[in-house]
Parts: sequence; C-alpha cells; structure tokens
Amino acid sequence: MTTTRTNPQARDAARPRAVVLVSGGLDSATTLAIARDDGFACHALVFDYRQRHRVELAAADRVARSLAAEAVTLVRLDPDAFAGSALTTDLPVPKDRDAGALERHEPGDIPVTYVPARNLVFLSYATALAESVGANDIYLGVNAVDYSGYPDCRPEFISAFQSAARLATKVGAQGAPLRIHTPLIDWTKAQIITRGVELGVDYRITHSCYDPDEQGRACARCDSCLLRKSGFERAHVADPTVYAPE
Repeated sequence: MTTTRTNPQARDAARPRAVVLVSGGLDSATTLAIARDDGFACHALVFDYRQRHRVELAAADRVARSLAAEAVTLVRLDPDAFAGSALTTDLPVPKDRDAGALERHEPGDIPVTYVPARNLVFLSYATALAESVGANDIYLGVNAVDYSGYPDCRPEFISAFQSAARLATKVGAQGAPLRIHTPLIDWTKAQIITRGVELGVDYRITHSCYDPDEQGRACARCDSCLLRKSGFERAHVADPTVYAPE
C-alpha cells in the first residue's frame, strides 16, 4: 500500500524534481538537504517494512517537513520479503563493538543488520516513482562507512543499477536517462554532519538507532549509534541525540 502527502507551499514548477530516499536518519536527512541545495524540488520516498526501529518513520516525516519536501510517499512493503535480518526479526542487534573497527570492514564481513536486497528494492520503487512524477534524478544516502559492510551500498551496485534503470525506463529509451546521485558515497560521518550543519539540517529530529527503547530513545550501543556518536565527536558538533539511560 502506498500513500502520498503533498506540500503545496513547497511546490515550485520552475525547479526540476528529484526523488530522495528518506529513512529519517542522519545520512538521508543530509542527502535531502543536498538535493534541495542542488536546486531540486524534492519528493521524499519512505519505506515501512516493519523494521524494528519503526520510530524512524516518524523521523522521516519530520525531516521531510523540516526540509520542505514538496511531497512524501510512504510505501508499505511485505516484511516477509526481508527476513533474516536483525532489523526485521528477533535476532539480537550487535552491541558495544568498536566504532573504529566498524569503519574498517573486511571484504565479505556483512553484519547481521543487513536487510536482504533492501536498496535494490528501494531503488526500483524510486525509479518507478521518478518516472511517474517527472523526475530524472534520484538521491540515495549511502556512504563510505556503510558500503564496505552492506553489498547494496557499494559504488559498483549503484553504477550497475543506474545502467539497468536507463535500459528499463521510458525516459531512458527516449534519451533522458535517470541519474542516481550518491553525494555521501566517499564521506565519513563527520564530513556528512559538517555539511549538514552548513545546510541547516536539524539533527535533533533524526533517528539512527537500530534498537531504540519503547520511548524511542537511542540505545547508544548498536553499530549505528556508535558511528553516529563518533561522527558528531569528530565533527566537533554537539550530539543532540536522546539516549536511553544505562
């Protein structure tokens, strides 16, 4: 099931449109801000796949509103298609790992928080939506810290998908191919945060934790929390995250 909410006040026919995948996390919020700064009228695309950190859905809506997305489309997917991940099942989320080690993934070291083919599915939906709303550009917030661990965050995958999208779409066949933008691909978390602050991103409204408590507070111990904390520290920016008490 799909629902779309439009923001008439943000619509600007003079600007080209872009579809931006928004999860509510630090990376996607920064990516949305970059797409807007690049001159696009942004259509936010959010996915509900019954992820255990469902609090991110509310964060995605806050981010889209804060950064004046012209529309937000929420797609609800069958969670059975994403079984086997700690983000979609009762498998324990890894905790208390060394943040420095997380940035040095060995090839083939794929964490249990990997969601099967998630970005392949998400980008397929984004491609269809882009054609539907007249957008030739798609923004995705994958970055250097993530792609060595998640195979569907690697530059090779993004390049291959873009080639497939150009072959599979009407706009591609007519000579106006879709472009997949990954502005964070070579950035560290600190660089992402620094750029986001420059663009006015309010990181207080974002959510990154894989295993929040019942109040939606971050655990401070999962891989995502550790990388987020390290990023704010290295960027010399105060961390606005609300963490659960130890």
